Amino acid sequence: MKRIIISFAAFCALGLLVVAGVVFSGLINVAADDPHTGAVHAFLETARNRSIEVRSEDIVVPSLDDEDQIRAGAGNYDSMCVGCHLAPGMAETELSNGLYPAPPSLAEAGLYGDPAKTFWVIKHGIKATGMPAWGKSMADPYIWGMVAFLQKLPELDEGAYRALVASSSGHQHGGGETPAGHGEQHGEMASDDHHQGDSSSSDHHGPSSSGGAAGQSSTGHHGNDASDDHHASAPPQVAQPSTDHDRADAEDRSPTTSDVHADGKHHKH
Repeated sequence: MKRIIISFAAFCALGLLVVAGVVFSGLINVAADDPHTGAVHAFLETARNRSIEVRSEDIVVPSLDDEDQIRAGAGNYDSMCVGCHLAPGMAETELSNGLYPAPPSLAEAGLYGDPAKTFWVIKHGIKATGMPAWGKSMADPYIWGMVAFLQKLPELDEGAYRALVASSSGHQHGGGETPAGHGEQHGEMASDDHHQGDSSSSDHHGPSSSGGAAGQSSTGHHGNDASDDHHASAPPQVAQPSTDHDRADAEDRSPTTSDVHADGKHHKH
């Protein structure tokens, strides 16, 4: 008996060494464009399905027939899920085509036959698949709304899907969703801060000449009195020495050279 135990322990140790050697050698290709072998795929699929079944057994499924609930689920699905799981009449996206394992097209078949499993997957996500755990930002009633919508999705054509989404309130789930237009508002605030940080930042937006407007000036939206003062108080530029031959010929005298100094006065030499 003792020999059997020692042999089994040695066998396990050898197995661990082999596994460690394969891992550290880099022989396992983790590229998403290199599918698993049949045996590995079957192992992972079985492990995933059993994990979901066991963890969703005690979930109580509420009524999923409320139209408002389905409509809310449609709005969230269109905002959060179509990039991977597509919609009726929608072609593959770069994301759905590039992920491995490939996300199922839920427009063709709902996710699992059991609403409790669907709820668990949406809430908790699945490791190493690209499926997020939406429960970190999404309240349970909104997740059930998506479950209710997914039960109806395979029955919808493109027109019915778009009509249902249009009748919804869009992206709202009582958690960490981004408000509509948030990015634009942030951009406007940043722009305002940039221009309002000091008076000199807005001076260069002051009045400017309008080309082809017969001498009329156009005032920018940042123009103000400070910008006028800025341009009025600019020191005169120093001109290069020039010889006025035409004026000398008209007055029958020798040409003179005139310099304009920094004080604004002309000095003849």
